Amino acid sequence: MKEEELFQRLERIELLLENLTDNMSAKEFYSTSEVAEMLGRAEFTVREWCRHGRILAEKRPCGRGRNKEWMISHDEVQRIRNEGLLPL
Repeated sequence: MKEEELFQRLERIELLLENLTDNMSAKEFYSTSEVAEMLGRAEFTVREWCRHGRILAEKRPCGRGRNKEWMISHDEVQRIRNEGLLPL
């Protein structure tokens, strides 16, 4: 592959990546099911991490009566991906 072809290919890849990131809007907070999907874990596992303080989360009303659900911030999801879980 010639050097020029390689640069053209890299430019196309960069444009595609830019389009992907532009289309993906980060939410401020995620539910346990959304975080479980992002991290490839079971929702139960994420709820247990919240309950045990392994990740920073807060309980918020969810519209299902008096029950509240755990909500995890976008920044916390990024921290988990980069640094892992908090110690027990």
